[in-house]
Amino acid sequence: MGKTFHVGNRESKLLSKIESSKERERSQTINAVRNDVEGFSNKIAMKLVEKGLIETVSKNTIQEQLAKCLDRLCRAEDFDIDYQVAPFRGVASSPNIAGLYITAFVVEKLIDHKDVIDIYGSDEDIYFCIQKEIAKLTEKP
Repeated sequence: MGKTFHVGNRESKLLSKIESSKERERSQTINAVRNDVEGFSNKIAMKLVEKGLIETVSKNTIQEQLAKCLDRLCRAEDFDIDYQVAPFRGVASSPNIAGLYITAFVVEKLIDHKDVIDIYGSDEDIYFCIQKEIAKLTEKP
């Protein structure tokens, strides 16, 4: 006969705090992106091109595409975001939702854009480049 495991009050409070902190971080990130879509898209496009992760005909086109991606992120429902980032969850141990969403966009959709010559680097390289810029832009002064 199997043992029955009961989650105690202490454990459930701890799990609730962890889950609520993840949700709070997610909403804070999306709100920060919503407040400065153009700034985020410009910085991320510039870094991806500078680091040689994206070879393109026009950096401005990449910036415009990233701005559209960020706008979709801000308007998307949780299910749609989770569905988009599902293949990339293993990229980092505690990934940032905006970083994953943009990485998924770059790897799956931006690669087919007419102005993109090629995308270099692994998914991890692209994610960490994007995440570094997001961290700079979302940190509180």
